Amino acid sequence: MKNNKTKKSEMPMSRIALSLTLLALITACATSPLGRRQLKLVSDSEISQMGVSSFTELKQKTPATKNSTEAAYVQCVAGAITRTIPQMQWHVAVPTSWEVVTFESKDVNAFALPGGKIGVYTGLLKVATTQDQLAAVIGHEVSHVLAGHSAERVSSDAVGSLGTAVASAYTGIDTKSLSAVTQTLFLLPYSRTHETEADLLGLDLMSRAGFDPNQAVALWQNMAAASNGQAPPQMLSTHPSNQTRIHDLSARLPQDLPIYRQAQASGQRPNCKR
Repeated sequence: MKNNKTKKSEMPMSRIALSLTLLALITACATSPLGRRQLKLVSDSEISQMGVSSFTELKQKTPATKNSTEAAYVQCVAGAITRTIPQMQWHVAVPTSWEVVTFESKDVNAFALPGGKIGVYTGLLKVATTQDQLAAVIGHEVSHVLAGHSAERVSSDAVGSLGTAVASAYTGIDTKSLSAVTQTLFLLPYSRTHETEADLLGLDLMSRAGFDPNQAVALWQNMAAASNGQAPPQMLSTHPSNQTRIHDLSARLPQDLPIYRQAQASGQRPNCKR
């Protein structure tokens, strides 16, 4: 009898949660620059505030490089990319200015945050060996912001958590088990979608800025060599495999090479030196 009462009390709440989830999915739809449907439950201003706060906190924890030459080099490449942004059509509020910080770290990584923040770790410069390869990385990271991926990820995580609670109430399976399934089958593939979209949009950006898009392929060949085969299986990774990225970028080159040549012909010839 006690178990039956528990189930009866849970059912209305689970139905309410399910209704709220469906309502969110119906009313908060947006479209990415590549035409993919997106879920957004937070505004551009809200996600920008989150980005600015996160960047401020990171700067307090991670030292900026003291190598002024490397910092100027990163600033030069990032500036060429961000000046190109207004030439393209985006579905979010585009930052009017970008703060660029080069962090002293062995991590092979970079990021961009809503609110116009770009961070590059010095470890990346050992793998992204040319200005064009660095432009591929910065173009990719900035594209996450411009495509609304940050707001989308916050929204999907919220709905994923709610959906897990609903499923647990209906099936009786504990939330820990369901969370692992959600992580693998929903959140991780969703993030891989973001990564692929940012790769392609980043290629568009770097081409318009006058950087050689062929070097985006070379970058991921470098990444593959640097990983020494240690990347996790693609299904369990938040990123596409290096080979998948190389394939997708190569397939888009015929679209972006003419854009690159036109940019070069019009005087877009970045000359960022380390």
